[in-house]
Amino acid sequence: MKVRFECRARGMVALASATTFLAACHAAPDLSGVASESAKPVQRYDTTQALASNGKFVVAGTQSGALLVSGDQGRTWKRQPLAGASVIGIATCPDGRFVAVDFFRKVWSADPSGSGWKSVSLDKPRTPLAISCDGEGRWWVAGTGATLAVSADAGASWKVTDLQEDAQLTGIQMVDKEVGYATGEFGLVASTTDGGATWARQGKMPDEFYPYASLFASRTEGWVSGIAGQILHTTDGGKSWAKQTNASRAPLYRLFMHEGVPYGVGAGGVVARLEGNTWRNVAYPDAAPVFLAAAVSLPEQHAIVAGGPGGLLRLIGTQAQPLVASAAH
Repeated sequence: MKVRFECRARGMVALASATTFLAACHAAPDLSGVASESAKPVQRYDTTQALASNGKFVVAGTQSGALLVSGDQGRTWKRQPLAGASVIGIATCPDGRFVAVDFFRKVWSADPSGSGWKSVSLDKPRTPLAISCDGEGRWWVAGTGATLAVSADAGASWKVTDLQEDAQLTGIQMVDKEVGYATGEFGLVASTTDGGATWARQGKMPDEFYPYASLFASRTEGWVSGIAGQILHTTDGGKSWAKQTNASRAPLYRLFMHEGVPYGVGAGGVVARLEGNTWRNVAYPDAAPVFLAAAVSLPEQHAIVAGGPGGLLRLIGTQAQPLVASAAH
């Protein structure tokens, strides 16, 4: 999913550059609007691809490489550009620090206030697609070639695990110190029970399922979301999977826990949550019919922050009397 977004974006950039060159042959363009836009913390060409919170600060990662940091629970933002980057995943560590994975094979890290970003290079996976930070503070990265990499020393060195499959891993999560899961295309599920020292492939998800997102709430229970709004559920650590009803019918591109309940965001501006065995829409004011690529829980506000294209970052209340959703651009 993220790879497709990036490839489309790069094609659009090339087309825009060619168009600008041709226009320059005839007349100087009016750049006053560009200058005005560049002064804004959240800009109309931003596409949010990842969100994370440590309880005090929220960080959003964009396709264009900018990091947006909020110290007031998503109401206002400050911009921190990263040269030549495209941030596709962000996670928080136990000490509150942030780590982010860059499509262009880097891992970025920052202090708990979302400041002082610095990068380390990543050799494998060749194209990183997901990142997490476990309870020991280790960084986990998953991506193409069914490859996992872990660093226990802030990226100074990496241990690589190759699952010997021609598949993309789209999710990686350590549930606790010993147990973790990786999920990927063609229904691939791998697990560890020894803190990541070894990984073993489980029984595959049915019909070569391609998981856009995965979420494990415990050692045994988890969910994956996929094309056409499909959602699968496991209660035995990925050995078997059953379909769950998605009443929203929208593909969900991110799954996350919010106030003890699984939530998802996805196509058409949909926010959904699990009620019993059915995923149902969460109504909120002024929902825009665009995809939501990322979201994060803000339990102190009984709200989530969700992001998508066009500079979209919204604070959405999830109680019966919803918080007024606010556009941040």
